[in-house]
Amino acid sequence: MVAENLLLIAERFAPDIGGVARSAGRIASAFARLEVSVDVLAWTKTIAPGELVSERSRPTPESSTVTVHRLGLFGSLDFSLQHSINVLEWLHQQRRFDAVWGHYLFPAGFMATLFAEMVHIPSTVSVRGNDVDRLMFPPGDFARLLWTLQRASVRTSVSRDLAKKVDLLLGRDSETLVIGNAVDLKTFSPRPADAELRKRFGIRDDEAVLGFCGELRQKKGLPHLLRALRTVRANRPACLLVIGDVRVRERAMLSEFSADCPEDAARILITGQVHEPCEVARHLTLCDLLLLPSLWDGLPNALLEAQAAGIPVLASDAGGIPEAIEHDQTGFLVSRSQLHRLGEASLEVLDMPTDQRTRVTVAARQSVETKFSDVAEAAALTEVLRRLNRVS
Repeated sequence: MVAENLLLIAERFAPDIGGVARSAGRIASAFARLEVSVDVLAWTKTIAPGELVSERSRPTPESSTVTVHRLGLFGSLDFSLQHSINVLEWLHQQRRFDAVWGHYLFPAGFMATLFAEMVHIPSTVSVRGNDVDRLMFPPGDFARLLWTLQRASVRTSVSRDLAKKVDLLLGRDSETLVIGNAVDLKTFSPRPADAELRKRFGIRDDEAVLGFCGELRQKKGLPHLLRALRTVRANRPACLLVIGDVRVRERAMLSEFSADCPEDAARILITGQVHEPCEVARHLTLCDLLLLPSLWDGLPNALLEAQAAGIPVLASDAGGIPEAIEHDQTGFLVSRSQLHRLGEASLEVLDMPTDQRTRVTVAARQSVETKFSDVAEAAALTEVLRRLNRVS
């Protein structure tokens, strides 16, 4: 096996907020269970610029170690990336990496590919979400996007939709390996709503709970969620539970909504960051319907976790979402061009007979068990290691 020592570069890493951070943590652990020693380099603003703080997990009989190195960001990204090369060279002298995994195209994927070229080892770039679209269109850096995809030894993506975009950009079959997000099926499983938690948030007995899970921002459909809340509340008591937080630069939109619709805004309940998966699962039990009106997306962790937990999901048809939801069979879809109807669609699902909703949630759980388990992810990562061995 080529990658006895693997370097994983991620812009964010668990317990940081967001799907990229959580999936990076999960994949690092999955590689460790395949007896690969993993070092992670992740950037952070929580320590001094240029400072490096390392923490090493203890090996177990089931897995190798994962060592996380958090590097303090400087005020400018270009200076941070230049200094990152210094740190990576030092880490390589200590560890002698066999391969590099870049989690998300930029900056992690670019840095992984560049560093791998410098030290003559193979690289993997993992395309995760809107990273292709963000770099493909102005003011994105199309040249850097294309160079990264061309020079990476192995390309993976979280959905078939993203793999097709990689093929389009490269003008050929890129042999991109699709590795869907995996779900801890024990943590995320159907269970009764947590009555204590419901009481803590002041959710009334007659209220329907519309849920959102993750970091709420423009690309995740924030305006459509607010409009949907108004539509549903005009017809029945309801609240919006945000399991996570709202991105700082998007909070002005919430303030405007509060000024225009104070009664509706008062029923927006925001948990703040929820780090532990078991706590995410606990909060999901409160939701009657999870809403994911993304404008762009890869394959959201929140979608699969809700399906595994038996929560019905109403989502847009963005990115890889239709690869996990078959409309009216394992969930419900709204076209990205019709997201202004999210509230009406929410009412339709909430008003469905119980047996019809149960049929959908049971089928969704079965779909996740079949296609998005840790066993399926481990098999795909084993194939990544095989491909790296082939090109080394």
